[in-house]
Amino acid sequence: MKKIGEYTLKGQIPASSDQRITLFDGRFDTGYRIESFQVGPTTDPSANDVFAKLSTIEGESGIAWDWSSNTQVAWSAYGATGASPNGVFTQIDPDNLIVEDLYISNGAAAANYIITMTKYDISDWQGALAMVRNKSQG
Repeated sequence: MKKIGEYTLKGQIPASSDQRITLFDGRFDTGYRIESFQVGPTTDPSANDVFAKLSTIEGESGIAWDWSSNTQVAWSAYGATGASPNGVFTQIDPDNLIVEDLYISNGAAAANYIITMTKYDISDWQGALAMVRNKSQG
């Protein structure tokens, strides 16, 4: 794999919703690896708990985390209690490689998110293997 570039995506997602993050460039010989994923509240940081996940298929609505699923590739949470942050948690599947699009889903509170990724030039067989894995077929 040859590194092509680094990218940062940031934005907001409304409460209890899903958003498509378009990455697919029409080529099967490029892929993205998620390097970091963090979420935080859109309002008073001391008043909101925020949870989100990244997946590779549409329709994984809801906040349920399933680390055994090939389609879920990253999870993040921000906890708040009273006036001080309770904690920040992030877990990323170290084997993730995204060829097509990414989907972000969150819980009951609106969230800010920031995702950093590295784009790679990959072989056709690596792209095909990543696509099968991302669709949870292998």
